[in-house]
Amino acid sequence: MHSNFSKFLFLFFGLLNSTFSHAQSVDSKELLQHLEFLSSDALAGRKPLSAGSMEARKYILGELTSYDLVEPLYPDFIQRFSFTGRNQTKYEDAANLVAFIPGSGSRKLIVVTAHYDHVGVGKPDAAGDSIYNGTDDNASGTAALLELAKYFSKNRPIHSMMFVALDAEELGLRGAKALVEDFPYPLDQILLNVNMDMISRSDKNELYASGTHFYPQFKPILEKASKGSSPTLMFGHDLPGTGREDWTNQSDQGAFYAKKVPHIYFGVEDHEDYHKPSDEFEKIKPEFYINAVNLVLKCILALDSELPTQ
Repeated sequence: MHSNFSKFLFLFFGLLNSTFSHAQSVDSKELLQHLEFLSSDALAGRKPLSAGSMEARKYILGELTSYDLVEPLYPDFIQRFSFTGRNQTKYEDAANLVAFIPGSGSRKLIVVTAHYDHVGVGKPDAAGDSIYNGTDDNASGTAALLELAKYFSKNRPIHSMMFVALDAEELGLRGAKALVEDFPYPLDQILLNVNMDMISRSDKNELYASGTHFYPQFKPILEKASKGSSPTLMFGHDLPGTGREDWTNQSDQGAFYAKKVPHIYFGVEDHEDYHKPSDEFEKIKPEFYINAVNLVLKCILALDSELPTQ
């Protein structure tokens, strides 16, 4: 654990928590504690089915199952799946971690997702570090998922919501594909997939909401919810034919898109530590991250309020 940085963060909380009304903010302290643990060396990069992945799984389940209102849709909150990866490597009993919060006024669903896996231990960098901690990619989205689930367990949404920590994104969106293939409801019951992947740092103070090219009905809601926000909510990275600039299939929302389920993907542009051992907790921008998660919360609240209930 990175104790010096942690001490700085605890001094930072009082000022930051005063920035938001209690009614529309997550717990900043716990958010950063989740992020620090999930991206620690002890979890060794969270490669699917590794010891570190199992520790992450245990931690995430412990949090999700402690919240009010949360119900299981799969035995023990786990959707298990198996697949064959690169070089014919077999992965047995990978796990999506699924929590359900029933809506107060609709059985229509908003499915909130973030992948908790990363690439594990690999080639050392120049400093000799071989652990790919995956702090931004995607412990940041997973920690946010936990705090958003806790928020809605205390502030019941209008629409039913699923909060899913997905496994094996780095191996080809495997967890998301397994989820949509074995979904507990008809897929047309899903109004929207909100996916978060890399949301903890930006030199430009920008967070992207990708997907409105395909689903323009969401853009006015998001623009209104994010007006005057910090970070600035940007739109784009969803234009077909733009290669790597098109994020549509580059994270778990791609599995929903393939099934014609609408999505909004929150993320930042690639940075110098992307998929490197240097994607570590010390590299995040705490104020940006906390503000970004609260902005995602504001957007989800607005969508929950304005989307149809039937």
